[in-house]
Amino acid sequence: MFVKLVLVTATSLAAAILIAPTAHADTLDTKATKRHHHHAVSSAASNMPVRGMTMAQVERRFGAPAEKLAPAGGDTARHPTINRWRYAGYTVYFERNRVLHNVVDEAPPAPKS
Repeated sequence: MFVKLVLVTATSLAAAILIAPTAHADTLDTKATKRHHHHAVSSAASNMPVRGMTMAQVERRFGAPAEKLAPAGGDTARHPTINRWRYAGYTVYFERNRVLHNVVDEAPPAPKS
């Protein structure tokens, strides 16, 4: 009786191991990428307006923008006017007259050799 129990248990265990799917995972080291991205964002962000600054403060500190794009929204209180000012290398987005976001321009594609 004991031998049958051991055989059944061993057989069941072996079957479970063979039938169970094998776990597989790929590992991607993103430390270098994160450091590079953080450095690029930090250096660019230090030369851009800070969220909450007024239009007057931005113009006083960073000068007149290269281009003031047409406002968007403003049709209701729930959709406030969004203004966009383009500077060299980035665009500043204002909600009403306060800085909401800065967006760094995408780098031009590298020339093909």
